Amino acid sequence: MTALAARGTHARATELEYALGDPADPANPVGYASLLAADRAAERFTAGEELLDDERVFAEFVPTGLGGRLDSFEELVAVMRPVFRRDVGLAMGYGMMSWMAASDVWTTGTGEQRRRLAGILLSGGKAAIAQHETAHSNQYVRSQVTAGTVGDRLLLNGAKPLINNLERARALVLFCRTDADAGSRSHSALLLDPQALPADRATLLPRHVSVGLRGCRFAGLDFRDCPVPASALLGPLGSGVTTALRSFQISRTVIAALAVGAVDTVLRTAVGFERSERSHPRHVSDPDTDRASAATTGAFVDLLLYDSLATVATRALHLLPEQTSVYSAALKYLLPKVLTETMYTLSTVLGSGIYHREGTLGIFQKHIRDVPVLSLGHAGSAACQATILPQLPRLARSSWFLEEAPPAALFRTGEPLPPAAAERLDIASGRDALSACLPLIASDITGDGPGERALAAIAAVLVDEFRDLRDRVRALERAQPHDLFPVAGFALVDRYALLLAASAVLGVWRHAGDGGDPFLADASWAAAALHVVARRLGARPPDLPPECARRVRQEMLLRFGAQLGFDLYNTPVCG
Repeated sequence: MTALAARGTHARATELEYALGDPADPANPVGYASLLAADRAAERFTAGEELLDDERVFAEFVPTGLGGRLDSFEELVAVMRPVFRRDVGLAMGYGMMSWMAASDVWTTGTGEQRRRLAGILLSGGKAAIAQHETAHSNQYVRSQVTAGTVGDRLLLNGAKPLINNLERARALVLFCRTDADAGSRSHSALLLDPQALPADRATLLPRHVSVGLRGCRFAGLDFRDCPVPASALLGPLGSGVTTALRSFQISRTVIAALAVGAVDTVLRTAVGFERSERSHPRHVSDPDTDRASAATTGAFVDLLLYDSLATVATRALHLLPEQTSVYSAALKYLLPKVLTETMYTLSTVLGSGIYHREGTLGIFQKHIRDVPVLSLGHAGSAACQATILPQLPRLARSSWFLEEAPPAALFRTGEPLPPAAAERLDIASGRDALSACLPLIASDITGDGPGERALAAIAAVLVDEFRDLRDRVRALERAQPHDLFPVAGFALVDRYALLLAASAVLGVWRHAGDGGDPFLADASWAAAALHVVARRLGARPPDLPPECARRVRQEMLLRFGAQLGFDLYNTPVCG
């Protein structure tokens, strides 16, 4: 049991993990056998949903002030990661879509709206959110649904083709256009009861089955002069864009952080397969075996790299809410670039086993299909780049290399957090304290071990890359003061996201000794993670000492044998 679990921070997560049981046990009603059967049939994983109901997991989506258990976003991530480890579709269909819809109500709704939705969720009901715009590359600000004011009512017209959980939702958050003129006041959000909509004015569109999240039920609504009360508005008329931009910071962060759970299972499956292959009667130095070893060890480093930024971004929602716009976008942007690529690298370990659709190998394929879906939609890679890009010039001028170090609590998983303050979420504050960790910690790395020496040398390379990024942004701004070239600007966003991840790694490493985790306090994993960043940036870092790779692999195998998670939480897992 880790120090975090002993302190009780993630006690509910551990309880839920054991309630889900050994996924490989064919007698387990919520194991791989039954969930893969539901996936093949493109049906909900009913047994899994019933278990989550029995565990009252729906209370995790409701603030404590309204009778639920939601105290912090880090706790929500910790509790739901076991569900993501088991089945991304179960996690999204059962609760995370409801939570995404509810987040707008918790932050913007009236007291009556909040109480009503809390009652629905705490009774096991579902909520849905309608933002996707498939006709316009999911640009929610080009809504095909309009709402015109007629007396004390709104008349809805248009269609939303893809809404998860619509068929059973008892509450629907709908984004719609309420002003024909473009601009920040053009859209509004509504809280509706979909079951109360008149059937002749709101038509249910056929279900759409996707390649990923096959068990989730996506359907649509077609409105034709459909009346809804003006009291359905979430916030003032025309406040939908502001509501969305704030809620995206929260939802991007939490959903992207939860993806680590699924990749944990993919890595666990690959490590198990590799170990079984090593027991095969052939020479241990077989090239295929060596490649498999490098792939799994590298994937563990990738997961720790990504989870460092995920943890920091999640805690920043409480500690640095004014600055989370760039952190949440950077994290969601790195999801397909790091985690999805990592999963495909791990597929080379399995070889033809990747095509298995049963048992532990079957869940590997399912996660490969499900996780990329999390990076699509209105918060996809392009949208995240577009969030960061216009902020780069101001950050380069007034924040980078000028900020003081962020609070140590930003990096200490499990420490108490102040209440979240959604009203403090800023669309573009022009500040970034996280990146200050890169030059500040890089200049203060001591120790004579190979890990410390490697970490200091690679960190120095990344400080130069960061300084080069600042200079490139400022030069581009001088050349185009009113608009960064999209191609050049997007390339700079890519570099900035990686440097933020490196900064998070250094912060987690520096403060890990205070939390009692000897592996995270060891420089080996941090040096390996920064080496990954440097190579992705095209830099030429010094070679990583073999001692670092050995230490990382040793920890990965130790966790695999002890049935502990591969993420920063390092909590128990079943199977």
